[in-house]
Amino acid sequence: MKSEIDIARAAQVHAEGALFVDVREVQEYREGHVPGATNLPMSRLMTRLDELDRTRPVHVICASGGRSSAMADVMRAAGIDAVDVLGGTIAWARAGHPLETGQG
Repeated sequence: MKSEIDIARAAQVHAEGALFVDVREVQEYREGHVPGATNLPMSRLMTRLDELDRTRPVHVICASGGRSSAMADVMRAAGIDAVDVLGGTIAWARAGHPLETGQG
């Protein structure tokens, strides 16, 4: 079953300490990401699924929502409770939420 949340709800769960995984490539991530988000690039995801915490939801984010939707599907197929963040980092920033730069 697809699970997705909008930016307002993403900001709420982020404030509560939710786990965020950014599936953009390293350079994109360095340019600006949700504070505390872990970078797990789409190109490496399949070989690194075992790094994900399977005991709580993983909020998956990219730039605008396309890659995160696809990678959330991959994670769910692997038994991970993945939630797609609609609108991605662009919507996060447009809503006035802060971004971190660099490795995070």
